[in-house]
Amino acid sequence: MPQTTRRLFGTDGIRGVANRPPMDAVTALMLGQAAGQYFNRGTHRHRVVIGKDTRLSGYMLEPALTAGFIGAGMDVVLVGPLPTPAIALLTRSLRADLGVMISASHNSFEDNGIKLFGPDGFKLTDDQELAIEALMRGDLSGAMVGPQKLGRASRMDDATGRYIEAAKASFPKGRSLEKLRIVVDCAHGAAYRVAPTVLWELGADVVAVGTSPDGFNINKDCGSTAPRRLAEMVRERRADLGIALDGDADRLVLADEQGQIVDGDQILALVGQSWAKAGRLTGGAVVATVMSNLGLERYLTGAGLGLKRSKVGDRYVSEMMREAGCNVGGEQSGHMILSDLGTTGDGLVAALQVLAALVEEGRPASEVCRLFEPLPQRLVNVRHSGRSPLNDAPVKAAIAAAEARLGARGRVLIRTSGTEPLIRVMAEAEDEAMVETITDELADTIRAAAARAPKDAAE
Repeated sequence: MPQTTRRLFGTDGIRGVANRPPMDAVTALMLGQAAGQYFNRGTHRHRVVIGKDTRLSGYMLEPALTAGFIGAGMDVVLVGPLPTPAIALLTRSLRADLGVMISASHNSFEDNGIKLFGPDGFKLTDDQELAIEALMRGDLSGAMVGPQKLGRASRMDDATGRYIEAAKASFPKGRSLEKLRIVVDCAHGAAYRVAPTVLWELGADVVAVGTSPDGFNINKDCGSTAPRRLAEMVRERRADLGIALDGDADRLVLADEQGQIVDGDQILALVGQSWAKAGRLTGGAVVATVMSNLGLERYLTGAGLGLKRSKVGDRYVSEMMREAGCNVGGEQSGHMILSDLGTTGDGLVAALQVLAALVEEGRPASEVCRLFEPLPQRLVNVRHSGRSPLNDAPVKAAIAAAEARLGARGRVLIRTSGTEPLIRVMAEAEDEAMVETITDELADTIRAAAARAPKDAAE
């Protein structure tokens, strides 16, 4: 019977604690073999591009994946630390059959992950991931080619330059970042070289932080998940804008000149209305996830634009964009997908679109980047082990009661994380006190159900 449930792949590839299954060398080897077998089609010389962020464990996973792909008859192109969108770009540019990014994105160094891109530069679909998982659970001897058909590994010296030029080309021609001071926090991650270079070559006065990776400090008290340092630097250096990337630079959070944080919803509103004004927006709408604030939806509606909501995960945003014919999409967390400029989330390219709007408007970021007042929204994470408690009758009853209480004035969203053993409890409404009460009550109910759940029935 075919496998119908993903066990290895989550919402953004495979992720886990480094050197522990499934994020160990054995699994990486098997993944290379299985993905190599899956994408080894036709008689041409097959090629895979492998990039990584700056985590220590990348040095373990990279050679394991390489061995798997070579054994499956694929040539491997190693590009070293580069942002995730650069791997998507290079996969298409080099006419590769597959792209691989070794990164756990915004997680701390203890974790790592593996993201796969097809030859079109898009992340794999659920069906493709299921097929690869099925191969990994079967007999992989069929993936092994004969000695004369083994692949080769090589390093690509100009990969960094290719991405830098592609990022610069996304900025409007004839425009410059001269007279703008920009603080960029690279989270000691994959963009630690390319992001400051792109901004400087476009004319900005660049203050770069988070550019000294040591294998352990990626995302540590810096980057898009910890933007407080960035905000302080913007105020101290009297900068015009602060840009915070995460470990693999596929997400973006901003700080305006006053040090106030600008999240993904505000960035979506800005880029959406800017592109609509310029006649560039397609599909008449912006794509966001179920997590995006109701304030964004109301703002876009008032501007004559639509908002389409997908499941959480940037690849689901991307899939809906393609289905709806939209070219702007993203997540509240900062993933921005601008399909005219790339196939996956790109924090640096998205930041350049915001900077283009600043140059065009000639006004400070606090005015340009704040287009709506978000409704009070609160997210509480409930950790669990064993089966999900969401099907328990008390939990279902509590959710129904909360939804009835809010009515049309707000909403409740309860979902299971695709990357961690967490239940995410979110509520939003105009009444902040009610939001806090509802999330606390729901979280308590789910915790109680989780405590009753058998620990040996993990999904």
